[in-house]
Amino acid sequence: MNDSQKIIIGISQGDINGVGLEVILKTFSDHAITEICTPIIFSSQKTIAYYKKLLGLDDLNFHLLKDINQINHKKVNLYNCYEEEVTIEPGQQTELGGKYAFVSLNEATNALLQNKINVLVTAPINKKNIQRNDFNFIGHTEFLGNKFNGNPLMLLCSENGLRVALVTEHLPIKDVASKLNKELIQNKIKQLTQSLLVDFGIRKPKIAVLGLNPHAGDNGAIGTEDKIISDAIQSLDINALVYGPYPADGFFGNSLYTQFDAVLAMYHDQGLIPFKTIAFNSGVNYTAGLNVVRTSPDHGTAYDIAGKGIANEQSFKQAIYMAIDVFKARKMYSEISANPLPFSNIKKER
Repeated sequence: MNDSQKIIIGISQGDINGVGLEVILKTFSDHAITEICTPIIFSSQKTIAYYKKLLGLDDLNFHLLKDINQINHKKVNLYNCYEEEVTIEPGQQTELGGKYAFVSLNEATNALLQNKINVLVTAPINKKNIQRNDFNFIGHTEFLGNKFNGNPLMLLCSENGLRVALVTEHLPIKDVASKLNKELIQNKIKQLTQSLLVDFGIRKPKIAVLGLNPHAGDNGAIGTEDKIISDAIQSLDINALVYGPYPADGFFGNSLYTQFDAVLAMYHDQGLIPFKTIAFNSGVNYTAGLNVVRTSPDHGTAYDIAGKGIANEQSFKQAIYMAIDVFKARKMYSEISANPLPFSNIKKER
């Protein structure tokens, strides 16, 4: 691939005490990846050196950047976000872990804002220790929505075509029911439809919507929220086939998800538990609904295995591939939209 055609991928390091840097370094120990993209890791030379030594990856070399405009398209680039010596304690939740996760994420998102990179892939953060004046958000999704002035949709994707989106994301269970309303549900369905069209090239997607209560409310016997969901679906006018609400247990238990292009869940664990059961270690968290492309692995900091060299990098690797695919799909959609086929000029046969 021509250097000028390579997509520039910015990578935030996540919590320095989690598995983020391990899966990043394992991913780029496969030099073939630099044939299809130009990676820039937002970290520090000293932090990277620590994990290289820990993992025995002494032969993995980087092109050190102090100016992001001086990238090397043939190597993995390392943008030095900070110079100071940092105490790294794998497996521990520390203030420094959150501090330098934010430093990396902020530098990477600023680079995305300035079009210095094409897409962003984020390693896992700890939602508690990253909190500070500049990051008063529940997670990456909310931070990015604010940073890029958009309304993000959390969409989990797997290699086998399973896609699960969420109506509510990082919200306590006790608040979910009161948050749901017809407008919110319809907006999420519309966002999902648009993403399936633009980001995945699915012209008329088939979407399943899950109910909130057991048995999808059992016709009102178990709560009334599912009537809100049903009304939202029935009054939609979009270019998609939307069905539901389905009881979540039977829907996944009977593998009905294989008959749909995407599933819309009402809350975090309703969608993520079945998704991770089916696609853990290969799933990708994609932030749809923004004018930029951001992906991440479908796992967290995994403190319990951090520093042991056993973290699986496949989900992170898939996040790289998906960011590339979505960026290309958006570009193709934009080009087709700008230059539609001139059907009006085609003469009808008599």
